[in-house]
Amino acid sequence: MLYLFDIDGTLVDTGGAGMAALKEATREIFGHEGPPLDLAGSTDLGIVANIHAHFEIEPTRERIEAYFKIYHGRLDWNLSHGGFPGRVLDGVRELLASLSDQPEAAIGLLTGNTAGGAAAKMRHFGLSGHFPFGAYGCDHADRNRLGPVALQRAALHAGRDFTAAETWVIGDTPKDIACAHAIGARCLAVATGQFSAAQLAAHGANQVVETLGQPIHWA
Repeated sequence: MLYLFDIDGTLVDTGGAGMAALKEATREIFGHEGPPLDLAGSTDLGIVANIHAHFEIEPTRERIEAYFKIYHGRLDWNLSHGGFPGRVLDGVRELLASLSDQPEAAIGLLTGNTAGGAAAKMRHFGLSGHFPFGAYGCDHADRNRLGPVALQRAALHAGRDFTAAETWVIGDTPKDIACAHAIGARCLAVATGQFSAAQLAAHGANQVVETLGQPIHWA
């Protein structure tokens, strides 16, 4: 079985460290913190492209990379020294330990975070060892295009392909549900982010739990 996890609102709550880092990077580059940001299920590449569009500046590859360099530095500092009340969400460590004990399980990330942002968050919260591969918000701006990337990297990691029936996407937003369905996978939605269990069920999640500490039926 293949398990692909979102990060923010699913595995961890950074307490605002990520949002602050985006605003700080935007202020440093553009002199203003920019437009209101909707981070729920968005990709970092899409967010930064929209910030550039707000300032009517073409988001070239060089500009995007320069932005991410500043953002990653601010994110690292905020997580370690910024005083943000971040935490690993309920049931996460126990679930990851349980899945890791299954010899046939492959566990990866499917996240809107950049690879660097994901690594910083997983490192800070002590979860890095569970995720040897992933698809990230620097691979595509469209979250629905990250699923095929995750499947390819999972196959390279495990030495075999995974079918849609063998794949679960675990996330906390309707965009995670849509991302799962885009590759024919099932979605376990968890109501630890901005959306209630009822809202997530209405968007077609295959299973909904209030926290990852609840019993989960993977069948």
